[in-house]
Amino acid sequence: MPAFVPWLTMAALVAALLGVLASGRHRLEWLVKPAAAATFVGAALHAGALESPFGKIMLAGLVLAALGDVLLIPKSKLTFLLGLVAFLLGHLAYAVAFYVRGLEPIAMAVTGPLMLFMALVVLTWLWPHVEKPMRGPVLAYVVVITAMVTLAAGTAGRSHGLLFLVGAVGFYLSDLAVARERFVKRELANRLWGLPLYFFAQLLLATQSGPGR
Repeated sequence: MPAFVPWLTMAALVAALLGVLASGRHRLEWLVKPAAAATFVGAALHAGALESPFGKIMLAGLVLAALGDVLLIPKSKLTFLLGLVAFLLGHLAYAVAFYVRGLEPIAMAVTGPLMLFMALVVLTWLWPHVEKPMRGPVLAYVVVITAMVTLAAGTAGRSHGLLFLVGAVGFYLSDLAVARERFVKRELANRLWGLPLYFFAQLLLATQSGPGR
């Protein structure tokens, strides 16, 4: 399969998803959003994710992210919490995968303090808007995604795999759109920038999950 096929497929599906959300035809989201998620899972399989321990763990993270996508479709507190758990485990899987692939301590030492500062900024922003029962899960989520990006920087520094860091940062930033939608202000603008960033970050990580990467 030519390398551009998953990218074109993803672009078409994300455009369709945004069109569905803008038009208010939310039932179609059950069709388009899982299809977009299946694209990055399929891309990882095509890249050879099953051929190495690193790839298998990355694939597990991608599958968990796809599950989270589905759980966020219903607009209920329970499914949002379950989706949050799925994404948290997905971030954790990526963190473990980066550890397995190898880390550059200097890159982590540089990135770690920056990510800690970002975590404090994010929590300061979100905390007044988060209801008390959700504060524990949100804090745990921020801790895990902070560690995930730091480990991605370590992997990038070890193997010159800058795309790992780009994908991890894209995933991190897209989570801010989800947080704003859920806790701060519900509006289409959150999805208009958050969803494209999220799906293409996942696809980027998926394409790097093969054994030869």
